[in-house]
Amino acid sequence: MKTLKSNLTLSGAGLMFAAPVELTIKPSDKKGIRFFIQDGMVEAKVENVVSTEHCVILADVEKGAKHKIALVEHFMAACAIKGIDALDVYFNSQGFEMPIFDGSAKIWTEEFDKVGYMGETDEIMPLNSIITFQKNNSSIVIMPSENETTITYMVNFNHPDLSQRWVNLNQNNLNEIIEARTFGYLKDLEKFQAAGYSKGVTIENTVGLTDDGYTTELRSPFEPAKHKILDIIGDLYLTGYNPLKLKANIIVKEAGHGYHVKCAGILKKTIEKQ
Repeated sequence: MKTLKSNLTLSGAGLMFAAPVELTIKPSDKKGIRFFIQDGMVEAKVENVVSTEHCVILADVEKGAKHKIALVEHFMAACAIKGIDALDVYFNSQGFEMPIFDGSAKIWTEEFDKVGYMGETDEIMPLNSIITFQKNNSSIVIMPSENETTITYMVNFNHPDLSQRWVNLNQNNLNEIIEARTFGYLKDLEKFQAAGYSKGVTIENTVGLTDDGYTTELRSPFEPAKHKILDIIGDLYLTGYNPLKLKANIIVKEAGHGYHVKCAGILKKTIEKQ
């Protein structure tokens, strides 16, 4: 079990609703990642996902989904990357959305490193079965491997750089995945904001896709596609099993949070039956 050495207090604004939020992240001696908000507690587990429409939203489902926590995917990815599996996150303000920071997992991982860690990351776990999920043009395959996790992801966006574009995670490009920012079509921004979403989007935290380019300089080639790898790391960690500590090859084609979460449910049941 691995946690932080000391408390960490951070503040920022959410991507969807732009509400200011302050968090205190505390070490825990109990395995699991939990969010405490007002008088409620929401566990980071796949059974508590109540929406994946614009981001991943968790709720205390067993208690009627009274309390919700939004935009957990980048935080969960940072925890997976750093091997953290025991944390208590307290909301000190009225907002229920995790801070977007720079749109990636970079700030989360840097802040974790500053306070340091206690305990040991779990050993790498074998996967004994092939897991498949397919719907329409989307597919996710998780196959047993003799080595540590690899992730290969294909996006097919209406963009010259991101049409049938494959990217991958390996031991040499992890930092490119960590710093890959969220993204969206610039032409859709006004529509989303009129509907009450994407209010916290800035040029610093979101890569806007234009007809033939981007609204900001990319941190690495095909950054938006690499952000999809970051997303699926965070989404699969809702199983309670770190996807980066599986002996598995993960291959994804044209998926998103909704399909990631459905596959996470299958993965969790498969591991628990091993």
